[in-house]
Amino acid sequence: MQTIDLVRVAVALVAGFLLGGIPFGIIVPRLIGGPDPRTLGSGRTGGANVSRAVGYRWAAVSGLLDVAKGSVAVLLIVAIGGGPVPQILAALAAIVGHSRSPFIGLKGGRGVAPATGGALIIEPLILAVIFPVFVIVIVVTRISSLGSLGASAMGGIVMIVATAVMPLPPIYYLYGIGVPGLIWLFHLDNIQRLLAGRERRIGRSGEATDKSR
Repeated sequence: MQTIDLVRVAVALVAGFLLGGIPFGIIVPRLIGGPDPRTLGSGRTGGANVSRAVGYRWAAVSGLLDVAKGSVAVLLIVAIGGGPVPQILAALAAIVGHSRSPFIGLKGGRGVAPATGGALIIEPLILAVIFPVFVIVIVVTRISSLGSLGASAMGGIVMIVATAVMPLPPIYYLYGIGVPGLIWLFHLDNIQRLLAGRERRIGRSGEATDKSR
């Protein structure tokens, strides 16, 4: 690996992590005078918890900014001439930064929004496959975490198959495994509640609506 490639990889990891770590889930509520979402519900800074703090409208703003973090992290690497390896590392680093933000004590969200933003640049067609899965699972179960887990798993499978069939560079295998792996890792508490039958449903037990005002 050439020196310039190592530099781009280093930039990808550092920039992706720092960009992903920008805590829009805290910044947006603070700017409008709302409560810190970390004091409510799951204590996370993702869209579901931000909606508890300031409602769906501002949660959507925060969520779009979180999506943008993943896209910008990859586009930055594209701008400096980085290929698939640093681009994918930047996308993965943004997910980690979002969930383990260096700006708020290594806390954060669960990585779904920046993962979506990264996919918009790296392989946008995969979103056409996983978005219906996400919506259908949530409509049927009313459990947002289950939608995220199911969609990320499907996306990983599709990415791995596409890498083998097309074929794509081997680094895409890491992408297909790494994105759902990180999202599932950052959903471990949700998975435990799902297995115990205690996961919150949308509109019930404090999920999304009853603390959104």
